[in-house]
Amino acid sequence: MQRVFALFTALCATVALSTVLAGPASATPPGIPSTATATSQLAALTVANEANASSYDRDLFPHWSTVSGTCNTRETVLKRDGTGVVVNSSCAATSGSWYSPYDGATWTLASDVDIDHMVPLSEAWKSGANAWTTAKREQFANDLSSPQLWAVTDNVNQSKGDKDPAAWKPSRTAFYCTYAKAWIAVKYKWALKLQSSEKSALSSMLGSC
Repeated sequence: MQRVFALFTALCATVALSTVLAGPASATPPGIPSTATATSQLAALTVANEANASSYDRDLFPHWSTVSGTCNTRETVLKRDGTGVVVNSSCAATSGSWYSPYDGATWTLASDVDIDHMVPLSEAWKSGANAWTTAKREQFANDLSSPQLWAVTDNVNQSKGDKDPAAWKPSRTAFYCTYAKAWIAVKYKWALKLQSSEKSALSSMLGSC
C-alpha cells in the first residue's frame, strides 16, 4: 500500500510540474482557422498598396458598444478571456487574472489589460474600410464572432499600434502561428486588402505552425 501511495504521490507531483511548465491557460477568441484554411484564405486576399491614411479618424469606428445590460465590448472580452473574473453592477472587472498571449505575462488588474484589435482600426481603414458605412465599421470594431479582439498587456498593445505583421510581431515566437491565422481570418472575413510585405510576413509566420 505504501508503494502504491508513493507512486501516486510521484505521479501527482509530475502532473503538477508539467502544469507549471506549460504556463497558464488562456481563453481563445472564436473563429481561428486551421493552418490549411488560413493558407487558402491568405492566397485569396487581394494584394494592394494602402490608401487614405490621411483621412483616418478613430471616431469613424465606434467601439466598445453595449453588448448586454451594462456590459460593453471591452468588458465582455475581459470576462471571456480572464480567469475568475468578478464584475460590479456596472460590469467593470473588480478582480480576476488575465494571461496575455502576445508576451506571456499575467495580470490581476484589469487596468493593466488592453483589448487589442487584431487588425487595427487604422490598418482596416487603409485596407478598404474607408468605403464602409459607419454601422459596418462599428460592427468591425466590436466583432466578437471572429479572432479580432484579444485581452493583452496594455503597453504591448501600445507598442503594436497600427502596425501590420511586416512591421510588428508578438515577442512570443510560439504565438506566431496563432497570430498569423487570426490576422488572416479577420482580413478574409471583412474582405480587406493586404500589402505584399504583409502577405510575405504572414506566410513566413504560418511556416511556424
